[in-house]
Amino acid sequence: MTKRWTQDELLVALGLYCQLPFGQFHRRQPLIIQAAKSLQRTPDSLAMKLSNLASLDPQITGTGRKGLPGASELDRQMWQTFTSDTSTLMPLAEQALASALGTETTKEPEEPASYQESDHFARTKVRKGQQLFRAAVLSAYNNSCCITGLSDDRFLIASHIRPWRIDIQNRLNPSNGLCLSLMFDKAFDSGLITFSDDYRLLLSNELRDQQRNAYMAATFFAHQGAVLQLPSKFSPDATLLAWHREHCFVGEPL
Repeated sequence: MTKRWTQDELLVALGLYCQLPFGQFHRRQPLIIQAAKSLQRTPDSLAMKLSNLASLDPQITGTGRKGLPGASELDRQMWQTFTSDTSTLMPLAEQALASALGTETTKEPEEPASYQESDHFARTKVRKGQQLFRAAVLSAYNNSCCITGLSDDRFLIASHIRPWRIDIQNRLNPSNGLCLSLMFDKAFDSGLITFSDDYRLLLSNELRDQQRNAYMAATFFAHQGAVLQLPSKFSPDATLLAWHREHCFVGEPL
């Protein structure tokens, strides 16, 4: 008789789905092997569950990939809850995965300087989901900056499209994230760059005088009009990108 998946086990699978690139949903992946052992399941069964979840991800199915059919009703319920209430599910998935991998820690991740929240419970929930949010965004972009392709994660930021200080609902939503290198993250956060509705990089006219600087020219102007490298999962939310253009972008496009 097939062993039914519990909600707690699905949270582990969801955590792995967020953390791993799409191409690593297979039985030989070390984290899948380790988590499967903790769950007393086979790596095959856990890898199949990740592929079941992939079949529910519009970014996967919308690009011709199919994942693995056979997602259960519980799979669908969890995916629906995750996409509609990421702020609740992301911390739970992070905690479940850490428990399965034996990586739990009592030290809370550092809180970003821009965070403002008086509710201690809400603040704790967000802190506990941050690490998995970053992993989800970076893995979606194959651990590369979506503009430059830079792949050294010491220089990569999981940038929020709609700043998390003003959007509680999307603080941990991977579709509210872009994988950007440090300079592009700063420029995006400052509104000096944004993306068009067809995902092309737009530079603000406030950068015009910087074009004469060789570093700025090579960093930003060399990529002007470049198309954002779309992720393998968790596609950036077009509505949130439109919001960034309207409310964060300063000046006019060059």
